Amino acid sequence: MNPTSALVVIGNEILSGRTQDANIRFLAQELGQIGAPLREVRIIPDVRETIVATLTEMKARYEQVFTTGGIGPTHDDITAACVAETFGVPLELHAESAARLKAHYGTDRFTDARQRMAMLPRGATPIENTASIAPGFSIGNVHVLAGVPTIMQAMFKAVAPKLKHGAPITSRTWHALGLYESAIATPLEAVQTRFPGLDIGSYPFKESEERRGVALVAKGADENEVKQAAEQIRALIEAAGATPLEGEPAN
Repeated sequence: MNPTSALVVIGNEILSGRTQDANIRFLAQELGQIGAPLREVRIIPDVRETIVATLTEMKARYEQVFTTGGIGPTHDDITAACVAETFGVPLELHAESAARLKAHYGTDRFTDARQRMAMLPRGATPIENTASIAPGFSIGNVHVLAGVPTIMQAMFKAVAPKLKHGAPITSRTWHALGLYESAIATPLEAVQTRFPGLDIGSYPFKESEERRGVALVAKGADENEVKQAAEQIRALIEAAGATPLEGEPAN
């Protein structure tokens, strides 16, 4: 079976609506490609008790847990301290990371705030950050990434070769104009029953008032089953009197 992954998005700014999260889709796609599908996402505030409780639960439930946010230089960047508490280890200055930050900023500009970014849980392994210099880190099955999308993506690419991999997740999509979910609900459920190991989804879309319909997706790790399910989806669209169009709709 493919390894399972989960994501904990940490940040008051996400919950308040001030910042729109741009990381979930990237991580879902990348984890699917390496065969470690994202099974759950939690969005939580910068509250110590909430972070510790959530990580304790998630790291026991999933094989790989990722966090985004809360590893910067300000007072509300508490993710590293919370991860340390979750694993029952102290938070301490990581000498190698501190040396790299000091070399990058210079002695005069390596302030106390910037030193915070070199504070890691004891035993953690830094995740290289080619977009800036402050590291993420891994400890146990938890991988701590930045919240800024460009930095998060650089960190993920650095840690990806070290993650658990499985069969890549593949998908096939058919869509049809003028087709409504109510018309295909029963036969689509039958496809899901025949392929319990796949995710069979139905997604209404609207290109314009005159061009609306539904997209039907088969997704999973078994490429042969995905192809078989997709063919049955194409057939049920035709049986409903619509024209099956391969791929995603325009919008």
